[in-house]
Amino acid sequence: MHKPIKYAEKVVTVAAKGAWFVFDKLNQINQNPSFTPKWSDKPLLKSWEKQKPVLGWPRTTDSLCPKCVPEIRNKIIDGELPVEILNNTKAGEIKAQVIERDGKILMVKECPVHGYFEDVMAIDPAFFRHLEQVFPGRDIRAHNDEHLHHHGSSTITHGRGSVLTVDLTNRCNMMCDPCFMDANQVGFVHELSWEDIKTLLDNALTIKPRRQMSVQFSGGEPTLSPYFLDAVRYSRKVGYQSVQAATNGIEFAKSPEFAKEAGQAGLRYAYLQFDGIGNEPNSHRAVGNLFDVKLRAIENLHKGGVDIVPVITIVNGINNEQVGSVVRFALDNPKKIPFLSFQPVSFTGRDEAVTDDRRAAQRYTLSHLAHDVKNQTGIGEPVRDWFPISFMSTFSDFADLVHGPNSDWGQLSCGCHPNCGIGMAVMCDKETKESVPVTAFLNADRLARDVARLNDAARGRTLSGIGVGLSLLRNYDPFKAPTHFKLTDLMQKFDKCFGVSKRNYGKVTGDRTMADIQKRRADRWNFLFIAGMWFQDLFNYDFRRTEQCIIPYATQEGEISFCAYNTGVGWRNIVEKMHMTATLTKWYEEHGRHKIYAGGKAVPLESKTHSLVLRAEDVEKGLQHDLDDKGIAKTAREEKIRARDQKLKDEQMMKLYRQHVLKEQAGPELVQIGGAAAAPAPAKETDREEVGAMGD
Repeated sequence: MHKPIKYAEKVVTVAAKGAWFVFDKLNQINQNPSFTPKWSDKPLLKSWEKQKPVLGWPRTTDSLCPKCVPEIRNKIIDGELPVEILNNTKAGEIKAQVIERDGKILMVKECPVHGYFEDVMAIDPAFFRHLEQVFPGRDIRAHNDEHLHHHGSSTITHGRGSVLTVDLTNRCNMMCDPCFMDANQVGFVHELSWEDIKTLLDNALTIKPRRQMSVQFSGGEPTLSPYFLDAVRYSRKVGYQSVQAATNGIEFAKSPEFAKEAGQAGLRYAYLQFDGIGNEPNSHRAVGNLFDVKLRAIENLHKGGVDIVPVITIVNGINNEQVGSVVRFALDNPKKIPFLSFQPVSFTGRDEAVTDDRRAAQRYTLSHLAHDVKNQTGIGEPVRDWFPISFMSTFSDFADLVHGPNSDWGQLSCGCHPNCGIGMAVMCDKETKESVPVTAFLNADRLARDVARLNDAARGRTLSGIGVGLSLLRNYDPFKAPTHFKLTDLMQKFDKCFGVSKRNYGKVTGDRTMADIQKRRADRWNFLFIAGMWFQDLFNYDFRRTEQCIIPYATQEGEISFCAYNTGVGWRNIVEKMHMTATLTKWYEEHGRHKIYAGGKAVPLESKTHSLVLRAEDVEKGLQHDLDDKGIAKTAREEKIRARDQKLKDEQMMKLYRQHVLKEQAGPELVQIGGAAAAPAPAKETDREEVGAMGD
């Protein structure tokens, strides 16, 4: 039975509908022109001024040949072709079509040399259509950026990103499948000096629009860099409000003191590699106690004032059954998990040469994620509750408007292509653990349209604030909200995110203290954001996505789109080789070998105790076995071993054929009938155990 306050709130929402109608009519009269803020040389965009790429289907776009590109890249790395070819020509580019067939959205393309390719973009056309229909349009076109954005077809052209990624080192203390950068396997070390780090961070601040970005230190494993903590401190000093680390958590789990130091330096988020609940679902990473490591890392980081974002690489048939387990883990621990980031596998790095059979079996799309969350947890309707993360840019525009023309920074804005990333917001009661998708009780489509009209009218803080308040009220259904959730909670959540009232909810700036952190955490309501970010590979590459990337990599060769750097033409391989710090041999002579945990080796931990809630049925679920009966390899390494073994079998069969059918005389190396002689043993491939031993 609903509480009496819910009925009172319903009366308020009904009254707000009439008030909004009057307010909106008046607000459209004599709209103000857009102002040009300090952080941009161009004015804020009206909703109708925002550009959009060609969407819908069938459509044609620019893509890459999965076979041509590696060949071209290797020639550049080997010095046979100049790197300028990527800037001056359309190397490896082919046209692609996005079509619907048999209830799926596909990308199909044909190279005149290497033939036909196709891949799945979505398993639910209605979901795919919804994402594209609610896309509000591109951000302000980037300007004052020629010194950093100059990468031919891969050049970022819109906005300046929301998360600047800086790889501190390509060294890592694990040996994972999958790994988009092929860490520990390239034969050299690429590690930024302190001057490199400062230069990259300073350069990013010169681009306009000068958005308030997050900066994420990555790798390899960024905590292996001797400058990790210094880089965090410097980022906060020069103005980055949100400093993140993409980490496997090993160093944080081993040392509570290190986690505390990171928090004191200003680390706000740890993007924690997290494959599932229990050690078995994490066993493919070949660390004996990896789930214990994750739990200790969460405990140490949270105590140190750092918020944790589990990042789950999802591979169909390998760990997609863990989606529900991970969501339940977040819902059961709302005081410690504010965000989940699912990342469907990108077949790049170690997986770039994936076979067609394995790619088809393991391909996982954003539509898979939305349906898996619903099917495994009962939470969320794919078309009602999931939106492209760029949907939030309308609200970022509203914050830019009310903060006025004299603000030093623009609001963080996720203006990426609708096929790049999605999200569902769930309101969680930290006390009762009740949770409801926000869009179940808030009409997000209509709210966004209302806010766009407020942005277009371009009034001041007061009128715009009144307008958004009326819109929130008219789009709110108190009877579908969590039991203890109130209208005042809704207003405060919006204000906390976008700073309309300037009320102090706990500072997030560089001078924040542990008291600020605790003040923000004291909020009863956890706005759990479940995100999916799908990075491209050569089989589904679309340059319309690359040009409006919101996750640029800061490199010695400028800022490069995440997908262009790690997949696409593969700028990472080229840039790291161009700016190689040292060969492995030279590095080891000067610095020694860092420890690598592989081959089932366990990470030494001071303690395995934790206060996190775990469901026994999820911990005991064990490994997923979908691919076992299909005879499909699970990893790139397994694929290579199978290919090697098959080659040996083929060679032996050919020798037998020549000996017994063609009657050729057997050489001493041939396999003899009756076992008189055996084929020589194949050269042993360096496996994870050996690499782990090398790193000790």
